[in-house]
Amino acid sequence: MTRSTAFDDLTTVLGQRATRSKSELDQHARSETHFPPMPPDVVVYPETTAEVAAILRICATHGLPVIGYGTGTSLEGQAQAPHGGVCVDFRLMNRVLQVNAADMDVVVQPGITREALNAELRATGLFFPVDPGANASIGGMASTRASGTTAVRYGTMRDNVLALEVVLADGRIIRTGTRARKTAAGYDLTALFVGSEGTLGLITELTLRLHGQPEATAAAVCGFADMGDAVAAVIDTIQMGLPMARIEFIDAASVTAVNGWSGTAFPQTPHLMVEFHGSDAGVREQVESFAAIVAEHGGTGFDWATQPEDRRALWAMRHNAYYAIKTLRPGAVALVTDICVPIARLAEAVSETQADIAASGIPGPILGHVGDGNFHAILLYDAADPAEVARVHDLSHRMVGRALAMGGTATGEHGIGIGKLDYMEAEHGAAWDVMGSLKQALDPGNIMNPGKMLRQGN
Repeated sequence: MTRSTAFDDLTTVLGQRATRSKSELDQHARSETHFPPMPPDVVVYPETTAEVAAILRICATHGLPVIGYGTGTSLEGQAQAPHGGVCVDFRLMNRVLQVNAADMDVVVQPGITREALNAELRATGLFFPVDPGANASIGGMASTRASGTTAVRYGTMRDNVLALEVVLADGRIIRTGTRARKTAAGYDLTALFVGSEGTLGLITELTLRLHGQPEATAAAVCGFADMGDAVAAVIDTIQMGLPMARIEFIDAASVTAVNGWSGTAFPQTPHLMVEFHGSDAGVREQVESFAAIVAEHGGTGFDWATQPEDRRALWAMRHNAYYAIKTLRPGAVALVTDICVPIARLAEAVSETQADIAASGIPGPILGHVGDGNFHAILLYDAADPAEVARVHDLSHRMVGRALAMGGTATGEHGIGIGKLDYMEAEHGAAWDVMGSLKQALDPGNIMNPGKMLRQGN
């Protein structure tokens, strides 16, 4: 059977919501980072779970690859189509289906973005806390097991997804988990699909844990003479048990970029950005304790923001740091690294990484969610220079090797996709083959996002 025949079958189900328009294919071919365009053959826009099931049955019949697509913000090529196939764009499945305020949970479709979800929840006094920076879709966040700036207090998507509805490769629709806060019934299939990057099935509904909007919030930024002092302050804050909602790190090069992008005037030294949530009295106590830690480590320019507009400006600056950093070398391509290490090794990992970047000659500002040991280097390189391309990939490879040697991981939050395949065996050993066995059981035709996460052939 040909792909043209498959397109006819998809059109029968979806009408004009199945398209081979070049502009649509090109839009879904791109990545946020350094991967070249990889277009699908068809883009489809389902509106219901039944339509998703029909799409997968057609693709299984024709042996066509299936790639799930949210907002396209993934950083390791997860939503690209190296083998062509059908891109399933969930933008039309974007509704809040049920808010259970008393139980502090919500049922949503996968295409809703985190900002749209929190706008819907505003009147309830509840919010969904996972904040990866980009206004990503909830389905995509679950599929990549995303985290971000608030993970240090509220956890990652793994901790905030209670249940899922998933369509498998053969079109079967299953439900994993319930709205109950705990269960001892069977395998934890919810956890299996969270982080599976669309390689086992397509998520069509999610039940999420919500949290109460805090009574008081305070955010601050402070500078340090060097990176070691800033990281030491983070470690002391964590070890004292201060309940931070966010604690972020940006190095001096990142500060330079942010100042140019946002019009701020921070001293060009490493900075911490922190936020506390709680009662008025609790936040005041947390602020005082953190201020004392900062003083012990020589922190300066300690500036608190308690007004909502000031806090929004502070975190918008952090979320836009990637784009600000790219302006440091116009025309350069960005390779975004993403390692995570045990907190006790964090200072060592950051220091060694900074020295390695400096020796490489590649611009590579460092920033990250250091409250959970996760940080990124944005490596800017000339894609037309083969020597520089080789040098930047060697640098990234050494960063991952360093993290694994310290008991860490190749990726704290961006996932595997295409970009981190080479590290799976080193990190997981024989467990990587077990993942392949699970894939074979659920997707024997290997149509679900092939070429991502798993050993080639799985």
